Amino acid sequence: MSNQKMSVLEKIGFGAGDMALNVVISSMMLIITFFYTDIYGLKTTDLALLFVLVKIVGAASDLVMGQITDRVLTRWGRYRPWLLFLAVPYGLSVFFVFSTPDWGYSTKLVWAYSTYIIMTVMTSGVGVSYISLPSALSNDPQQTLSANGYRLFFAKVGAFMVTVIVPLLSERWGGGNAATGYQAAMAVMAVMGVLLFLFCFFSTTERVVHKVQRQSLSEQIKVLMKNDQWLILCAVCVTGTIGYVVRGSVAIYYAKYYLGADAATVSAFLSTGVAAAILSMIASTWITKFYSKVKLFRWTQIGVGVISAAMYFLVKPGDTMLAFVLYFLLSFVVDLHAPVFWSAIAEAIDYGTVKTGQRVSGFAFGGISVCQKAGMGIAGALVGVLLTYFEYQPNHEQTAFALHGIVLMLTLIPGFFHTVMGLLMFKYRIDDAYYTEVKAQMGAKGHVAV
Repeated sequence: MSNQKMSVLEKIGFGAGDMALNVVISSMMLIITFFYTDIYGLKTTDLALLFVLVKIVGAASDLVMGQITDRVLTRWGRYRPWLLFLAVPYGLSVFFVFSTPDWGYSTKLVWAYSTYIIMTVMTSGVGVSYISLPSALSNDPQQTLSANGYRLFFAKVGAFMVTVIVPLLSERWGGGNAATGYQAAMAVMAVMGVLLFLFCFFSTTERVVHKVQRQSLSEQIKVLMKNDQWLILCAVCVTGTIGYVVRGSVAIYYAKYYLGADAATVSAFLSTGVAAAILSMIASTWITKFYSKVKLFRWTQIGVGVISAAMYFLVKPGDTMLAFVLYFLLSFVVDLHAPVFWSAIAEAIDYGTVKTGQRVSGFAFGGISVCQKAGMGIAGALVGVLLTYFEYQPNHEQTAFALHGIVLMLTLIPGFFHTVMGLLMFKYRIDDAYYTEVKAQMGAKGHVAV
C-alpha cells in the first residue's frame, strides 16, 4: 500500500481543485439569489423557473460527462485532463454570469438564462471530473479520506473568499454601482479558479486505473439500481443539498433584513458560517481517527435539526450576537459529515462492483453530481417560490410576514432536510471494516489494476 501514499503537496493540489470549483458552488449557494434580485433586477417570480431549468440542463451535462470520463483514457489519466482543457472556459463562464448588461428586462432575462446555462455546462465538465478523481488518486481509504479533508478545507477557504472578497471588492471597485462592482469582483474569482484548476492538474497523479466495461446507458442504470448503498448516497445528496442551498441562499437576506446589519456585518455573518465550516473540516478529519465516520455523519445531521430549531425560537430581530453564535455552531456541526460523504462515493462504487460483478464509475459519479444539481434546482425553486409567497421586496424594509419567511428558510426548513439526511444514513453500512472486505474481494476478482 506504500505506493498509494499521497504527498502533502499532492493533497494540497487536490484541495485546490475544490477551491476552484467553489468559486461557482459558493456563489450559487450564498450570493446568486441576492445578486439576481437586489442587483441584477430579476423578479422573484422568474427565479424558480430559471433555477429549475438550469439544473435540468446541468443534470444532463453531468451524465454526458460521466460517460466521457468512462470512455476516454489519456496518458494523464481519465479525469485530470479535463481540469486542464476546461479551466479557461470555466473561468470565462463565471465572469459572464455576473455581468449585468444595460438592456431591457426581457433581454436581460435571456442573458441570465444563457450565461447561467453555459456556466452550468462548464461546471459539469470540471466538476464531474474532479469529484471522480479521488477514486484514481489512491486505493488506500485513509489516504482518500485525508485527501478529502484537504479538499473540503480548501473548498471552504474558497467559500470564505467569496463571502469576504466579493462584497468588499464590489463595494470598493463599484464606485457606487453594485453591478459593476460584482462583475469586477467575480472576475478576480474567475481568474483564481482557472489558476487553481491548473495547479490541481499539475500537482496530482492518477495511480489507480479501474477496468471499466463498455456498457450502454440502460445497462449502467440497471447496474446502479442494484447498488443499494449508492442509492442511499443519492438520496442523502439530494436532501442535504436542499438544506445547504436554502439556508445559504437566504443567509444574506437574514443578516441584512432580520438582523438589520450593514454591509460589513453582513459580510462578517456570512464569513462566520464559512470559518466555522473550515474548522469543521479539520475537526472531522481528527474525529474520524477514533470515532465511526458513519455514526458521525448520522448524528451531526440530526443535531443540525436541533440547532436550527434553537436558532428559530431564540433569536429575535436585531439579536446579532446570539445569531452569530448559533450560526457559527450550526455551520460547524453541519459540515462535520462532508469528508465522509465524498469518500463514501468511491466506496459505494467499489461495493457495487463486488455485488454486481460490473463496475460503473463515471456514470456513478455523474449521477451523484446530478443529485447535487437536483437538490440545488429544488432548493432554488423553493427559495424563489417562498420569497414570492412571503412578499419579499428587494431593497425595501420588509414586513413581519416577509421576515418570518426569511427566518424559516434559514432555520426550520433546512433543518428538516438535514434531519432526514441523518436518518437516511442509518441505512448506510459501509464502515472501514466492511470496506476492507470489499477491497479484498475486488483484488481477488481482478477489478483493479494499480
